[in-house]
Amino acid sequence: MVERWEKIASRERADFRFFSVREDRSISPRTGKAHDFIVMEMNHWVNVVAISPQGRVVMVRQFRHGTEETGLEIPGGVVESGEDPAKAAARELLEETGYTAEEIVPLGKVAPNPALQDNWCFSFLARDARKTDVQMLDAGEDIDVLEIDPAEIRALVESGEINHGVVVVALAFAGFL
Repeated sequence: MVERWEKIASRERADFRFFSVREDRSISPRTGKAHDFIVMEMNHWVNVVAISPQGRVVMVRQFRHGTEETGLEIPGGVVESGEDPAKAAARELLEETGYTAEEIVPLGKVAPNPALQDNWCFSFLARDARKTDVQMLDAGEDIDVLEIDPAEIRALVESGEINHGVVVVALAFAGFL
């Protein structure tokens, strides 16, 4: 049985705008030896699978600096400190797309990278999502909004057009994969 490691020391190494880096020293319960680990501390994230009244999936295209590619994704973003994830999902849907939904339902949560990160990504289903406002993008965002036929989702994932890991998980939670 794998046992919990005892953390014996922890210190902040760096603080960036969206995350900080912590170094932990922990003892292996199997060997009794201490090891150092790097942990990225960051806010939780949300993803929103928004379905229009016509049954189409509301998606976004945006440039991602990590991969240096434009990706096809679902709306999502950071949960502000103290913010309820469902409220963050509704806020991100509105800000990125100008859509609001009659109902936002939790689908599940995943740890995006538990080896290095301490956060969770919460996925939500937004039913009856309608364009009710203009986008309210941050200065660092450039997002196109489109609606996709749900029958196309699997092929878009298989072709690599949809390749963002937590987006694929949210689409799977919603039953599209």
